[in-house]
Amino acid sequence: MEIRHRNIVKLYGFCSHTQCSFLIYEYMERGSLASILSNNEGAAQLDWTSRVNVIKELEASVSDFGTARLLIPDSSNWTALVGTCGYIAPELAYTMRVTEKCDVYSFGVVALEVMMGSHPGELISSLSSSSRQDTLLKDMLDQRLSDPMADVAQEVLFVVSMALACIRPDPDTRPTMRRVAQELSIRGPSISLQPFHAVTLRQLMDLKV
Repeated sequence: MEIRHRNIVKLYGFCSHTQCSFLIYEYMERGSLASILSNNEGAAQLDWTSRVNVIKELEASVSDFGTARLLIPDSSNWTALVGTCGYIAPELAYTMRVTEKCDVYSFGVVALEVMMGSHPGELISSLSSSSRQDTLLKDMLDQRLSDPMADVAQEVLFVVSMALACIRPDPDTRPTMRRVAQELSIRGPSISLQPFHAVTLRQLMDLKV
């Protein structure tokens, strides 16, 4: 509650009771990204250009903290890690050590969620399978939108390839958050994979990002 940061939604208070528990946050007019993606009408309005811009340009307001910990009252001991399942880097389960690469992983999950229109948990857990890597990108993208036009297709390829690099199982092979930010802000799409409808996840995973 004492945190003051322009990118963190203000937490005003909370209620913890046996019958109910809730948090009181700063009001966000359009709600959360997850709620927009879960609504067919809202998702349809978020076209490919908008989704790419959400990842590359729009200013985030974070209200969920995957690396938050709870302090046991009257003690200096921390409880187990808490946060939203599916966004926390896998290495935290056995190291309990938070690093920059944990943030990179979480960013990759959110970026994939924006492009897929739903949480990519099942996809992430199956990417180690060779057959799943042969999945066509177009079949992974949000099916509520038509395939991106040529001028946007390269942007989509670039964003998804960056997201896949961010969720690599080995944290040492993930790009740094600084590099991710730089690549998204200054690098123009230069992925020469054609045609778009034939691009596989394996091809994007093999790119040097």
